[in-house]
Amino acid sequence: METYQNELNSAIKLDLQDELAQYRSRFHIPQHQGKDVYYFTGNSLGLMPKSVRQYLETELESWSSHGVEGHFRGKNPWMHHHKLFTEKAARLVGALPGEVVVMNTLTVNLHLAMVSFYRPQGKRFKIIMEGGAFPSDQYAVESQILFHGLEPEQSIIELLPRPGEYTLRTEDILQTIQDHADETALVMLGGVNYYTGQLFDLAAITQAGHAAGAVVGFDLAHAAGNVPLQLHNWGVDFAVWCSYKYLNSGPGGPSGLFIHNKHGNKPELPRFAGWWGHREDERFQMKKGFQPMPGAAGWQLSNAQVLASAPHLAALDIFDEVGMDKLRMKAVKLTGYLAFLLDELQKKYPAAGLKVLTPKDPEARGCQLSIFATLNGRKLFDHLTENGVVADWREPDVIRVAPVPLYNSFEDVYWLVKLLEDGIKRYNG
Repeated sequence: METYQNELNSAIKLDLQDELAQYRSRFHIPQHQGKDVYYFTGNSLGLMPKSVRQYLETELESWSSHGVEGHFRGKNPWMHHHKLFTEKAARLVGALPGEVVVMNTLTVNLHLAMVSFYRPQGKRFKIIMEGGAFPSDQYAVESQILFHGLEPEQSIIELLPRPGEYTLRTEDILQTIQDHADETALVMLGGVNYYTGQLFDLAAITQAGHAAGAVVGFDLAHAAGNVPLQLHNWGVDFAVWCSYKYLNSGPGGPSGLFIHNKHGNKPELPRFAGWWGHREDERFQMKKGFQPMPGAAGWQLSNAQVLASAPHLAALDIFDEVGMDKLRMKAVKLTGYLAFLLDELQKKYPAAGLKVLTPKDPEARGCQLSIFATLNGRKLFDHLTENGVVADWREPDVIRVAPVPLYNSFEDVYWLVKLLEDGIKRYNG
């Protein structure tokens, strides 16, 4: 276990020992009063890689020079644009290249996946999901259930923590799946809960779901680029993720879709089809009768959003260069350091009402820690903001902070907690 010290010199030493510290200079850091902010919202919108402009310029040059012929000319012909991402995205989520495609946005891809994989029949019609899931997931699930003529109240099984607890126990998730084995059509959870920061045991959940005869899918919006994933080896049926949080691909950036190869070559599988998912060698023949491309690419609807995708390619190249193993190693140390400092702060000011609700076990969390601030919490958060900290407030009393390994430093973490202590002294006496 890593040993930490609550001293500035210790944080500086950790940064000097950090082999990934150089990557911070490859991102634009917003400014506050002429200094870099302490940016802890990579779990909401990641910072912009400096290389994005170059990647965008490449596509703008192709458009200006070739017009429509940019589909077949230039550095990255748009006809095959999605192929630029497949191998890099596959490595990111532990998939085979043919199992992933970058397209659309997250909720669109979630709907497309559920069209294929939520197929209620007879008494097997229920969906197991986490209670308090991100609203997009709740709304998507509710609307898919209504689309099939069913009622959400009878069709959704919500996983809730035990009384007095804030996160879900793996054994309770698995027991719920087993208890409802005969009536569950789909198990659909977030990989990392957006509110608590809890990382679920996706391998065990997948195994339990399949043992119950259900399909298993995940929303990896807070997991992709945050924690190592092995979607193929785990046997996950489908997964979706966005690219603008930990993946640093810009606001509204494109989404990823994973379809396990056991499903990817089944043309008979129901889906909502579009011309860009049709067989590539016949796409421009404009024939009737949809014939999907093999793998996840067969779920494409329209031609790629090239300009929106360019920043994602810039970011993926950085992730591919570093690798998730190294990112995870630093993330565990960085978030562990934050957890240590917060624990020290709680001991020093027990009346301040601070409590970390994210699991203590590094294997059960990613970068994010969610902090209950029950006494003057909003004032503490505003104090952080006024002093150059960019964090996230969730009503009624939670501050979310996510030190990410590509651009956050140990010194960032040190000053975050020091400023939090200043706020406690100011507002809580």
